[in-house]
Amino acid sequence: MKRISEMDRKTNETDISLKLNIDGIGDYDIDTGVGFFDHMMTHISKHGLFDLDIKCKGDLEVDCHHTIEDIGIVFGKCIKEAIGDKKGIKRYGSAIIPMDETLVLCALDLSGRPYLNFDVELTTDRIGTMDTEMVEEFFRAVSMNAEMNLHIKLLDGKNNHHIVEGIFKAFGNALDQATIVDSRIKGALTTKGVL
Repeated sequence: MKRISEMDRKTNETDISLKLNIDGIGDYDIDTGVGFFDHMMTHISKHGLFDLDIKCKGDLEVDCHHTIEDIGIVFGKCIKEAIGDKKGIKRYGSAIIPMDETLVLCALDLSGRPYLNFDVELTTDRIGTMDTEMVEEFFRAVSMNAEMNLHIKLLDGKNNHHIVEGIFKAFGNALDQATIVDSRIKGALTTKGVL
């Protein structure tokens, strides 16, 4: 069974088309109009080994908020749809990723219970044309719509570009671990019977 999800979402603020293949090889085609964010999403694809296509036309004349948050909503929904009933998946994933002077931790649980713990302090308002406060907003939208428990913590680091890049790489790596199918797991990995 192919674990692929494709979704379109159009509002007065954004027009998004997104396709996710959980069992990909890290191919991507991303154009959101926010260059630094495009760069970050390529890291999720490459380090998670997900094929990811994203096209977005957003109201960037206002700012990047609607574009990035709405992509988080659609991406989260696609994750949830692509993994389906969660039978056989490892469910949990974690990564500690170094990026030069930076060290980032990301841990997640595809539990069906959304929660975000974002323990990162960024010291610049913007990287490129992306507001740094949108990093947390993106991952909040992803966690809520994928129904995942997500913890992101900065362990060390000073350079904001390195910190944010480390976060996106760690997330891709952790999500890859959590979505791996293990033949030893019968049904969903829970004593409840369902996730």
